[in-house]
Amino acid sequence: MRLGSGTFAACCVVIEVLGIAVFLRGFFPVPVRSSAGAEHRTEPPAPEPSADALRDDFLFGSKGVKFMPYTTYLVEKGASHSFVAEAKPPTVTMPRIKALTTGSLPGFVDVVRNLNSPTLLEDNVIRQAKAAGKRMIFYGDETWVKLFPKHFVEYDGTTSFFVSDYTEVDNNVTRHLDKVLKREDWDMLILHYLGLDHIGHISGPSSPLIGHKLSEMDNILMKIHTSLLSQEREGLSPSLLVLCGDHGMSDTGSHGASSTGEVNTPLILISSAFERKPGDIRHPKRVQQTDLAATLAIGLSVPIPKDSVGSLIVPVIEGRPMRDQMRFLHLNTVQLSKLLQENVPSYEKDPGFEQFKVSEKLHGNWIKLYLEESHSEVLFNLGTKVLRQYLDALKTLSLALSTQVAQYDVYSMMVGTAVVLEVLTLLLLSIPQALRRQAKVDIPLSSPAFSLLFYLMFLVLSAIHIIVCTSAESSCYFCGLLWPVAGGVMVLMSALLCAIVSVLTKMFISKSLPSKNPAHPNSRWSELDLLIVFGTVGHVLSLGASSFVEEEHQTWYFLVNTLCLALSQELYRNCFLEDDGEPQHHFHMEPGIVDATPGLPYRTGCDVWEQDTVRERLSLSDMLRGREKWMALASPWLILACCRLLRSLNQTGVQWAHRPDFGHWLTSSDHKAELSILAALSLLVIFLLVQGGCSPVSRAALLLGLLGVYCYRVAIGNVLFPWQQDNRDIAKGIIEARFVYVFVLGILFTGTKDLLKSQVIATDFKIKTVGLWEIHSGLVLLAALLFRPHNLPVLAFSLLIQTVLTKFIWKPLRHDAAEITVMHYWFGQAFFYFQGNSNNIATVDISAGFVGLDTYVEIPAMFLTAFGTYAGPVLWASHLVHFLSSVSSDSALSHACFCYALICSIPVSTYIILVTSLRYHLFIWSVFSPKLLYEGMHLLITAAICVFFTAMDQASLTNS
Repeated sequence: MRLGSGTFAACCVVIEVLGIAVFLRGFFPVPVRSSAGAEHRTEPPAPEPSADALRDDFLFGSKGVKFMPYTTYLVEKGASHSFVAEAKPPTVTMPRIKALTTGSLPGFVDVVRNLNSPTLLEDNVIRQAKAAGKRMIFYGDETWVKLFPKHFVEYDGTTSFFVSDYTEVDNNVTRHLDKVLKREDWDMLILHYLGLDHIGHISGPSSPLIGHKLSEMDNILMKIHTSLLSQEREGLSPSLLVLCGDHGMSDTGSHGASSTGEVNTPLILISSAFERKPGDIRHPKRVQQTDLAATLAIGLSVPIPKDSVGSLIVPVIEGRPMRDQMRFLHLNTVQLSKLLQENVPSYEKDPGFEQFKVSEKLHGNWIKLYLEESHSEVLFNLGTKVLRQYLDALKTLSLALSTQVAQYDVYSMMVGTAVVLEVLTLLLLSIPQALRRQAKVDIPLSSPAFSLLFYLMFLVLSAIHIIVCTSAESSCYFCGLLWPVAGGVMVLMSALLCAIVSVLTKMFISKSLPSKNPAHPNSRWSELDLLIVFGTVGHVLSLGASSFVEEEHQTWYFLVNTLCLALSQELYRNCFLEDDGEPQHHFHMEPGIVDATPGLPYRTGCDVWEQDTVRERLSLSDMLRGREKWMALASPWLILACCRLLRSLNQTGVQWAHRPDFGHWLTSSDHKAELSILAALSLLVIFLLVQGGCSPVSRAALLLGLLGVYCYRVAIGNVLFPWQQDNRDIAKGIIEARFVYVFVLGILFTGTKDLLKSQVIATDFKIKTVGLWEIHSGLVLLAALLFRPHNLPVLAFSLLIQTVLTKFIWKPLRHDAAEITVMHYWFGQAFFYFQGNSNNIATVDISAGFVGLDTYVEIPAMFLTAFGTYAGPVLWASHLVHFLSSVSSDSALSHACFCYALICSIPVSTYIILVTSLRYHLFIWSVFSPKLLYEGMHLLITAAICVFFTAMDQASLTNS
């Protein structure tokens, strides 16, 4: 069976997406769980206000002193205990709520589930409190309502994803307070305020809005506390008031990763039952966020959640009698030791379990002595020793369980890895066929279906599957699939292996036969080819080091800068050293013959450009004369200058992310006028660069759409009109954003109509070119709407660099499809980081997913967030399709699709092997795992791009 190179590559990437999905499901495991049943008990009311994205320095730093005076007073002089609670990554809302209520460490895959939180099935404090008859009321983030349905006697949830609203979202919580605080029909009141988090997403932790919001939170805390104190004076038992943050925020206002600002959150416990003593607001003690679940459970007299790995926060119980303190610590150590027994086979040898047994024995001796003489110095000293022994056991057990908290599904990981590596091997072996002039690949489908090897492999894989699934002690995702589904995957793996063997056999047979058309003896790789190969290999190897993963943007900046220098050298050489009248980086190959050396930049047998029979080429000086020639020579340096300016716009990565950049300066409230001017100029440049290839109707729609983009940013308060004062009320901009969406859809519709029209009128090549450019223009307009105003120059510079490369480099130098594809890919990756993205989940701008939406709609929000994040690679890929379709070579798109699939597959295939070998690395969850999610998402987008390539290629073949 013969397939086009593009179709073959698209199919390979789709299969690769399947393999990556299976690998991710095995790599991001289900945390350890207890299999025990639940017990219940009862006791006092515990209001618990929680603030989303409350950093520890907002309360314990200078901002706390300035904007939260009442809270500061309680910490320093009141009956309270204050701590810095460390949240483990991922620092997003749903996993952190799970940590606060269950005491367990949520899996990293909860980052994805955060968008649509399922019911929490693990044992947790809320469930235990409900079973104990506690009446609970909740107001705030609707994530709680989804996690704990039917647990609250009264609730009012607010959407947590509409990040442009930071006022109403908190007012909807506070409006209930006056009434509910006067009532006595509840035992627990939980408040989750979102405004602070939303301000961070919009303008960062340095925004003046932060101070106003902290003052608002301080007033709310004072209202709750004074109300509880007045009720206690009327005879009620002491209450517990807990103030905490689910996570912090980074220096850019986002969260999800492991920077100090994201993981450090304040935790304050206030109660008149505590001894009043001075506190140190500058140096609070450190605890784990998971410790709160055990502490609340003890305070509510309910069982500690069985999956909790947290320890009781000891200062909270210091005022209780020594016998009670021992009892509380004993309950905690018993719970942790049971969890250890259920998840560690050799638990008896664990140091924490041994310390627990010693503690229990000493505790028994103390009880005997206590019953004999309740007051003596010996009793006190022994009791102090028992407490110390329990605390040591708690610390050791908690640490052991935290490191043991996740079990990898190795079998599913191996299945996914096998599929991905088989696809990559098939792609590499198919290079000689795929990059020929015909752009066809022979797929030996008939031989695997009836060969002995195919059936033998299927039987072996089935036997392995049965053995693993019947003997596995832990749960396995792949074993849990239906047999037809698992069998289908094994059939696919067997067919891929047979295809690989067939291709290898064919290659060896063809090499043993004398070649009728040997390659030209002067064929050699150019400097550009070598840069592409060594750049790709160097990038792949760098993924094995955590520092290079954190600072991957530096790798891409280096590669595109080096590429510009290589292009500059090529331009100068072809302009001034033209001894043979032909660009030196090209060499001739007879049709159907390709250099079989392994590597990426294979010669395609034909350039993107049509070659005449005598293989004569115009020199660069003949093609570009006068001013155009000097502009061509200056173009690489112009691109370098643009890239340098863009690097200064957004600091990304980890090492230098805290340093000030031009983006921070623009987004500060003092420079709104400068931001407005820059945004307007960027939109004007975008229009001038894009409008030339559009039809008159699309040109008018583009102009109105870009005006709508500016109006939207004015409406939400990012920029100003010249006649406007910076004191107007901020709106959501729903109407303005939807106005732009109409024009985006209109331009995309017009482009699609032109493409369909080109199918009917095969001779009119211009219609297809215009249609592809209009689709590209529609995507540009959508990106302009989703980008934050300070990032609009990124979009403008991207279009400018595309224009310069097209006019002064690719056309004059006549690079082949493989080289042009790799260059588009490299620039797309660089612009991914120029946007301010990184391999850190905190840099995902989720506000892009809610532009023009007045409520959370899952599919549009996910699509807009993904497009806003990957706009750089997508726009460069759409430009590549248009550029290659505008030249008269039938095989260019097929070659480009194959090269694009290959260059995306190499890093992801290598990376899953690296993360498998590094799965016990210290930084596996903070550095390598987020990058793995990015790679998986990038591969999914690559699959969509390859399908689009293939569709355009099929259209070209139909017309021809």
